Amino acid sequence: MIVNTIRGDVFKTPYRHIAFAVNTEGCNDAGFAGAVSSRHWPGLADTGAKKLGDVISKNGEGKTFHALVCHSFGGDGWKKTAETVTECLDSLDVPDDETIAIVLMGAGMIGKMGGADVFSILGGMARSKKKVAVYTL
Repeated sequence: MIVNTIRGDVFKTPYRHIAFAVNTEGCNDAGFAGAVSSRHWPGLADTGAKKLGDVISKNGEGKTFHALVCHSFGGDGWKKTAETVTECLDSLDVPDDETIAIVLMGAGMIGKMGGADVFSILGGMARSKKKVAVYTL
């Protein structure tokens, strides 16, 4: 469920958990995932192929980063992102009373080029049982 929308830098969030989109191909050196990779998690840049719906998490520097595998560069692209983001969020081992900072998916260059439906993706976030604060720039 969406409890807040915030225009700001998610790296400065007061929340302990940060969730964001990554792709099934495992090439995560661009977009927000690229920023996480360069600042906090070098191994994220090239994870190798992953399945849609996988979640990769890493603890570091007072935050836990959750990479949600919810789109691909080919095939279905962003078509299943809304349902996948719901499943990924609900699978996180985060207490129900904690809010997860989540980056607005599909609004960046990669999402726009891939035809992401941002409003549908927001619906997927809203349908999650987890509390999320959606961050956008």
